[in-house]
Amino acid sequence: MNIKKNKQFTYLALLSAMAITLNLLETAMIPPLMGVFRVGLANIIALLALKILGMKEMIIVNLMRVLIGNLISGRFLGSSFWISLAGVCLSTLVLILMEKMQSSLLFTSIASSVAHSIGQVLVVMFFYQQPWMLSFLPYFLLVSIPTGLLTGYVSSIAIRRVKPLRIG
Repeated sequence: MNIKKNKQFTYLALLSAMAITLNLLETAMIPPLMGVFRVGLANIIALLALKILGMKEMIIVNLMRVLIGNLISGRFLGSSFWISLAGVCLSTLVLILMEKMQSSLLFTSIASSVAHSIGQVLVVMFFYQQPWMLSFLPYFLLVSIPTGLLTGYVSSIAIRRVKPLRIG
């Protein structure tokens, strides 16, 4: 392995660990907004991974966050695992699309947050066979905008600060 690959692998491991840690800390220490909504602090790390390492690495960070985070918390393959995985998968697809469209970081973050909410609501509807859950979607979307703004803003600050660490 050459130095560039070692450096990239190290950053990937560090960002994955940070995303897992933020996810676990948010779940354990920050009560959900209005009893249901989470800020999504680990999305800051996903945006950081996307901008510093690239799409493939961001996908790995997101999947590691869900898989290892749920393994550690004892929720692996439970309903919350599938709900989380659906949200992350849909938001990851949107992150890739926004990156290809060269959207601003704030808009990308909001779009990702909205997609995460949509993915979660769809899986809850499927998992529990409750189509009326769709009526919660407008509330999720309203909360997704400020949380997406927050994570996008913090991500932009973090990206500026780690700019000298860029690989390549």
